[in-house]
Amino acid sequence: MLRIAIQAKGRLNEQSTSLLAEAGIQVAESKRKLISRAEGFPLEVLYLRDDDIPQAVTMGVADLGIVGLNEVAEKGFRVDQLMDLGFGGCRLSLAVPKGTAYDGPDFFRGKRIATSYPNILTRYFAERGIEAEIHRIEGSVEIAPAVGMSDAIFDIVSSGGTLISNGLVEVEKVLFSEAVLIANPDLDPAKRRECEQLTFRFNSILESRGMKYVLMNLPQERLQEAIRILPGMRSPTVLPLAQEGWCSIHAVIAQEQLWERIERLKEIGAEGILVLALENMIR
Repeated sequence: MLRIAIQAKGRLNEQSTSLLAEAGIQVAESKRKLISRAEGFPLEVLYLRDDDIPQAVTMGVADLGIVGLNEVAEKGFRVDQLMDLGFGGCRLSLAVPKGTAYDGPDFFRGKRIATSYPNILTRYFAERGIEAEIHRIEGSVEIAPAVGMSDAIFDIVSSGGTLISNGLVEVEKVLFSEAVLIANPDLDPAKRRECEQLTFRFNSILESRGMKYVLMNLPQERLQEAIRILPGMRSPTVLPLAQEGWCSIHAVIAQEQLWERIERLKEIGAEGILVLALENMIR
């Protein structure tokens, strides 16, 4: 049985549980539980603080973990990063008080910067030959400049609303982060096989996101034009209709291409177009 560590509460907890559910794995709500047994897959779920997950996976307390890339990069523990999961997107950025005369990264030479991510920031400054005072702060980093604790901050930014409300301006984007699946590098062969089955499920879910299944009827004489317009996992599926001279075409189209392709198909005579949500796509 595999054990996977996820965030005990918060946005990543909800999104991780949702991903597991889409993969046919049901997990009871944590409600102060440390470990829950899952249904639909040989899996236990361990609930931890997000910044403890990389260490738990390295130690073998958990075989797998779902955690932000920012925590993996900050902690530096030995883990295998198996896949990006497409949720929990944010960035780690440097921000200064509004109205500051900022002229590039050299601004930070000799400055005091408050952060909960000192290791990432230290590496960033070292790559640029910048010496600065980095002060580790747990909690509300964004208030540090206002109370005189720092000249700038280095923190997680999602929408940027928190920076604005604290009179700060984002000036350098250092690391883009999202939730990732990590694994202990020393999994035994049996657990590695189970891990491959789990990542297979996750991949099929992620590949289907943003994709639509499209069906339409088309005059047979326009078929080759439609095939040039439509993508497909190998090629569009074409089926004959009972009405002579007509066929049905089935294809998978990315959401961002959908309406442009449909307009072109309508121009060549496509009709009865159905657009369906795609739940999973297995290659």
